[in-house]
Amino acid sequence: MSSASRPPEPSADSAAPARATRRRGEAFTRALHEAVLEELALTSFEELAFDKIAARAGTGKSALYRRWSTPKELLLDALSDPVTGFGTPVDPDTGSLHGDLTELLGSFARVLDEPRGQALRPLMTKRPRHPELFDEVLRLIVLPHERVLLDILGRAVDRGEADPRRVTRRVASVGPRMIVAESMQKGTVDAAEVEAIINEVLLPLAASRG
Repeated sequence: MSSASRPPEPSADSAAPARATRRRGEAFTRALHEAVLEELALTSFEELAFDKIAARAGTGKSALYRRWSTPKELLLDALSDPVTGFGTPVDPDTGSLHGDLTELLGSFARVLDEPRGQALRPLMTKRPRHPELFDEVLRLIVLPHERVLLDILGRAVDRGEADPRRVTRRVASVGPRMIVAESMQKGTVDAAEVEAIINEVLLPLAASRG
């Protein structure tokens, strides 16, 4: 094929994220949040870089520098966002302790199986190197579930399903932390595992004592 008939090769500019659309406001922020979480889930915190995140989001990295100074700031913003990250968990209030635990912990397990949940694993495993990020994960994700579980236990006491002496932060921490541990170890926590945690650990722990 002669050079005259050969189709022109794409330039570097056209091969870059030219297909990106003009997104503004919440849609653009959401795309950047999703990109940083997806990138972290596939690599590691040490490998996070604005150029990689921007490429995944289909934008230029200058758009990131205008809003965040470092990838860490963008990551924490994404984790705390109620849509792309982890907002306040919903208090199920099903009318029974078993039902409430199933709804709360089942939802938590499903979230940990999504890209936003998978992004937590590199942060949880690098606590000695990045203790401040580990603390942020606890503050943003684990502790809110513990607070909801405290409310669940309080209602269970009113219904006679739980011992009031079991309404403590230590008891409330067991469920969420077991879900996180199972997710870290196995990669996923299915409904059967959630049910086993509830029936074998949480219900006996919360049960009224004679």
